[in-house]
Amino acid sequence: MHNICSCMSKKKKMTEHVIQPTVKSPNTTSHTSSSRTTTTSRSNQFHPELSSVSSSVPASVSTNGNSYNKDSWKSSVSSHSSLSSLRDFLPENPHVYHFKEIFTATNGFLSSKYSSSSSSAAWRCVIRGDDVIVFQRKFRRLIDEQELLQRLLVICKSHHSSLIKLRGASMSGSYIYLVYDYVNGVSLSNCLKNNRNPSFTVLSDWMSRIQIAADLAHGVDYIHNSTGLQKKFIHNHIKSSSVIVTQSSSLNAKICHFGTAELCGETDYGSEPDSVKSDSKFVKFEGTRGYMSPEFQSSGIATQKSDVYAFGVVVLEILSGEEPLKYRKENESGDYVRVSLIETAREAVESGGVRRWMDRRLKDSFPEEVAMKMVQLGLVCVEEDPEKRPDISWVTGRISKLYLESQRWMEKMGPFPSDFSVSMAPR
Repeated sequence: MHNICSCMSKKKKMTEHVIQPTVKSPNTTSHTSSSRTTTTSRSNQFHPELSSVSSSVPASVSTNGNSYNKDSWKSSVSSHSSLSSLRDFLPENPHVYHFKEIFTATNGFLSSKYSSSSSSAAWRCVIRGDDVIVFQRKFRRLIDEQELLQRLLVICKSHHSSLIKLRGASMSGSYIYLVYDYVNGVSLSNCLKNNRNPSFTVLSDWMSRIQIAADLAHGVDYIHNSTGLQKKFIHNHIKSSSVIVTQSSSLNAKICHFGTAELCGETDYGSEPDSVKSDSKFVKFEGTRGYMSPEFQSSGIATQKSDVYAFGVVVLEILSGEEPLKYRKENESGDYVRVSLIETAREAVESGGVRRWMDRRLKDSFPEEVAMKMVQLGLVCVEEDPEKRPDISWVTGRISKLYLESQRWMEKMGPFPSDFSVSMAPR
């Protein structure tokens, strides 16, 4: 971020933090069991003063291959000076963290990484008493700072049981650090694919799977259509590895990375598609193989319809237990053949072989008619023409009805022993 003001250097050094409780909305959903305290006062939202940071940090700090030099730290200082001058603009504000807080909490980014990919890295740590995950992502394009703060405030205020809460962010140079609540659980992709024991899955019964699908649908519906968010957001990172399956009294799903696309500059290209295409060498579009809609692959423009496409792929994963794309070796030729989950699902519906296509670890213990409707619903969501894909609100309503049908089926059939397989049709 560029220098806007240097008001921080003119201030007197303030005293250390005052601990006060965080006031929660009645609708807030708690995602962790850790206590919620805010180590900041209203008069000093950013703790401690960053005026001492540049002098206390070495000229070059190496962080697992990432180099942070003096200019990077100066950029951080100037960015937060600007943010500090605008703190009155934010009515609730332990949302913007000092870069020093992030740096200290992650032990200078030397702590063991929670996860890492080509586009981001993440660390689990404790900040202001909260057990959190810090994601480091690069800005994909410049965003007006005031607009960025407005988006951050709206996203941090959002509350839904199927979304992992964004607590705040910090900015340094061309990077943004997003601070999310830590949620104890396992990714949906790891639940469905157990490399150590392929025959085992925690999602071993039908009700657990349709519960996960329903949670995911309600979360995406909130992102797309909630009036409380004041604008129509796009997730742009829907995939099975971005869904955390938690277990308390039952298995539930929570969506990661809500707000990432908006805060990193991955959206809002729709109004200027020509400029994006012509300037594509300066903008790197990213997606995950198997989840990208045809129009996203060709244009790089994320829309709510591309979210619906990715959601449909995840639904098919939940039902089949298979990956979106894989390669199978042909016995006769020895060549590897690309296998698409969407294509195999369509073939199963057309041939009447949905029961054979479903995950065998369900042991045939599911309502066949409901399963067929779920497969068809997933396929409607992955239509090549985005205009033929339904709105996520309609999809959520359909899944809710199928969930109720599944409950009635369970009541009628009664519980099945875990080692007992019921077959209602030949394989």
